[in-house]
Amino acid sequence: MTNQPPILDVRNVTKDFGGVRAVDRCSLRVMPGTITGLIGPNGAGKTTLFNVVAGALAPTSGEIHFDGQSITGLRPHQTFAHGLIRTFQIPRELRRMTVLENLMLVPGRQSGEHLWCSWLTPWKVAREERRTQARALDVLELVNLAQLANELAGNLSGGQKKLLELARTLMAEPKLVLLDEPGAGINRTLLRNLSANIVRASVERNVTFLIIEHDMRFVMTMCDPVIVMANGSVISEGTPSEVQRDPQVLEAYLGGRVSGTA
Repeated sequence: MTNQPPILDVRNVTKDFGGVRAVDRCSLRVMPGTITGLIGPNGAGKTTLFNVVAGALAPTSGEIHFDGQSITGLRPHQTFAHGLIRTFQIPRELRRMTVLENLMLVPGRQSGEHLWCSWLTPWKVAREERRTQARALDVLELVNLAQLANELAGNLSGGQKKLLELARTLMAEPKLVLLDEPGAGINRTLLRNLSANIVRASVERNVTFLIIEHDMRFVMTMCDPVIVMANGSVISEGTPSEVQRDPQVLEAYLGGRVSGTA
């Protein structure tokens, strides 16, 4: 893996909001196949950096390269088309549709989206729908939601909605997923379940993850490497044990501790 180029290469990215600099000449690399943690105190610039990488915000300066191509300044639908997908702290499920329907809507350019295809080639539309449904059920099995396939998404618990968000992301067949605080608001049991499913997706589907998370046990047991931001820049990077021993991290972010929730 060390001889591979990074799947994500952020080069000296800065993002200003008027007189406030949220991201300050930030550089980091994410290697393919990893589950990389991105941690730091509130206001460190993590979520702003996610928004810049995913195209929701344009960088003030700097460059972003993904899978060997520049994606600097691309919009979210364009980065999505490249295989880079960003999730949010609060799941955005389609509440009045079933769990299965939420997944089946994800793939783009489906024949059934065009009225004339439904009229002229209904067999093609039906065949494609069966394939999409089979894929969706396979993904639901992966994230342990298959038993809830026909449940309305709005009826799911908070933790189940996080799993649904992950499932919808996997339906898009991403290369890199930016997960923003996947553990927020869910209990420890569901968090372990979510963690296991992220690892399975990484191994079985070759998906790379970059994860913002405040739960240190979640990060330190699942992520390697771990990148630490403070004041808009990267201050440390390494294995979980290396980061835990870094005096800059202990002083600037963790206040001398790395266990529990920060």
